[in-house]
Amino acid sequence: MKNRVVKMFFLTVAALSVFVFFSSCSKKNDEPAKQAAIKESGKSQYTIGFSIDTLAIERWRRDCDVFMNTAKEKNANVIVQNAGNSIEEQIRQIQYLIDKKVDVIVIVAKKADSLTDVIKSARSHGIPVISYDRLIMNSDISLYVTVDSVKVGELMAAGLLKIDPEGKWFCIYGPQEDNNMAMIRSGVEKVIAGSDVNVSYVYYTDGWNYDLSYKEMSRLLREGDIPTSVVCGNDAVANSIIQAVSEICPDSKINIVGQDADILNCQHIVSGRQTFTVYKPITELARISARIACELAAGKSVQELSDITSSIDNGYAQVPSVMLDPIAVDKENMDSVVIESGFHTYGEVYRN
Repeated sequence: MKNRVVKMFFLTVAALSVFVFFSSCSKKNDEPAKQAAIKESGKSQYTIGFSIDTLAIERWRRDCDVFMNTAKEKNANVIVQNAGNSIEEQIRQIQYLIDKKVDVIVIVAKKADSLTDVIKSARSHGIPVISYDRLIMNSDISLYVTVDSVKVGELMAAGLLKIDPEGKWFCIYGPQEDNNMAMIRSGVEKVIAGSDVNVSYVYYTDGWNYDLSYKEMSRLLREGDIPTSVVCGNDAVANSIIQAVSEICPDSKINIVGQDADILNCQHIVSGRQTFTVYKPITELARISARIACELAAGKSVQELSDITSSIDNGYAQVPSVMLDPIAVDKENMDSVVIESGFHTYGEVYRN
């Protein structure tokens, strides 16, 4: 009888052990099974909020499309909020994303230091915040993902110095509230320090209103104030400068540089109307940002991310940063950089 009781005891323990083992295996495999079920059902596993100040610029539409497609591939839904160049609207829309309980918020800020309170609200709800392309100042952001804007300015100045080392330069930047403009300007000034270049005029294009940069350049040219080179805040600003020059002093040889490698500007470069642009790997930037957003949504900490290359002081803290390198593009390397990367096609660039 005693042996039978002992035997039954060990059989019970063995059965319980098997049950616990398979329960443990089931729990370990539970998350992949859930993910597979979600993917099979077509439902999104995570929701990413993408707040952008405007979609009126070509490059932002490209960023947004690549970001959304990459997130979709990773089974995440993206709620895009276009602030239409309004600071107040961007704040309201970010609060809307917080109220929707999104997993992560990615922000292209209209004004660098305008989002402190709403970001504080997001962080108090446990939502990671990624500052995309433009550094958000004085705020508790989780991560900064960008193309190195200081290097953009350095490439602009270095390229112009080779062809115009003693010239009269204008710098027609974007809005002063865009922190990237301060970074680009610092890169320009770093390179030309000690040179014979004369930066005779600096102008900030308020609200990225290209009509303003066109009118200002037109005024200067009509007054006979003609530069040898113009550094532009982006390629859209460069277009406004090209328009003014072509209308008022078409025979003047003025070197013009922008950034973003917009399609029209690539066409201007091959036709000789623009000297060069600075290509930013926007597709890679958007893909990396979407992947990181999904990783943070899944619970990975910023410290666990493998992409971080540096940190930057935003006035609140040292912010972990992912910074990609830009490339200067002129006629000589247009094909190898812009076309071979798939950024634009040969037919688009050389259509004329």
